[in-house]
Amino acid sequence: MPKRIHLIAGILAPLCIATFFLSTVLVELFGSPAAVAQVKSLIVTPGLWILVPAIAAAGGSGFFLSRSRRGRLVDTKKKRMPFIAANGLLVLIPCAIVLDRWAAGGSLDASFYLLQALELVAGAVNLTLMGLNVRDGLRMAGRLRGPAPRASAAS
Repeated sequence: MPKRIHLIAGILAPLCIATFFLSTVLVELFGSPAAVAQVKSLIVTPGLWILVPAIAAAGGSGFFLSRSRRGRLVDTKKKRMPFIAANGLLVLIPCAIVLDRWAAGGSLDASFYLLQALELVAGAVNLTLMGLNVRDGLRMAGRLRGPAPRASAAS
């Protein structure tokens, strides 16, 4: 059961962040201020209510599954998780809530776009870290080959 939870949560969390990221970029490029407010609202509710438990489930189940595993990939994944969690709790969630409030109030000014830029960078960082964890998890499960050995330079 923990493997199934980890698989589902490990797919759902980065999918949520990618959806939030892509939605934000597209609505800013092609949407109206009302559409921006709607997307920001949907990111907070129901978005965060899906994302936060998915990240927690992925981290918790991954920690549980890693108890009996050792190795570089396990250690690397364990080192990434605190950064993913801290970035989410300290940057992404507060940004999403503040941007939602500002957008709902029609405050699409320089402060809004500066905070949104920070949110997009933090989202890209988390998406990258989660993607690396997915890759390493697939390698651990034997579903993805490791990198090809490097050829040594002839002297």
